Amino acid sequence: MASLNRRHFSLAGLAALAACGAPTPQTPTFKVYSGPPVTQVVVQKGQRRMHLLNGTTVLKSYDFGLGFQPVGHKQFEGDGKTPEGLYFVDRFNPRSRYHLSVGVSYPNERDRAFAEQFGRDPGGDIMIHGRGPEGNRLVRQKQDWTAGCITVSDEEIEDIYAMLQPGVPIMIYA
Repeated sequence: MASLNRRHFSLAGLAALAACGAPTPQTPTFKVYSGPPVTQVVVQKGQRRMHLLNGTTVLKSYDFGLGFQPVGHKQFEGDGKTPEGLYFVDRFNPRSRYHLSVGVSYPNERDRAFAEQFGRDPGGDIMIHGRGPEGNRLVRQKQDWTAGCITVSDEEIEDIYAMLQPGVPIMIYA
C-alpha cells in the first residue's frame, strides 16, 4: 500500500513538472510604463503634434493623422472632423481593429446639445488609435483618413496605451 501511495505521489509530481513546460494559450502582451504619470494630453491639430505631459513637462510627443476633414470642430456623425476642446480618456480597447485604441469622451453635453438643435447625431466613438492593417494601406495614400479619430503608428499607440489612465484630460486645439 505504501508503495502504491509513493508511486501515485511520484506520478503526480511528474505530471506537475510536465505541465510547467506545456505551452500556454497566447495572451496579448502589453507594454508597461513606470515613469511619471501623464496628467494631461495636448493635441495641436494644426501642427499635427500630440504631447503627453506630467504637469508642464513633456514626457513624449507624437505626430499624427486626423479625420478626413481635419479643419474645424466635429459637429455631426460622418463629418470627418476631429473634435476640439476639453475631453477625457474614457476607455481602452485592446482588441481594436486599429491595433489598440484609447477612447476620447466625445461627445460631451455641449456637443450633444448642438447637434440636437439641428436634429442630427453628434457622432461618437472618437479614439486615439494605431493604424492596423487598413490604416497602414490608407496612410500611404494620405495623412488624414479616419472618421474623426487621431491616429499614430502601431508602435506609438502601444506606448500611449501604457502611459494613459482613465480620466486624464485631453485638450484638443485647432
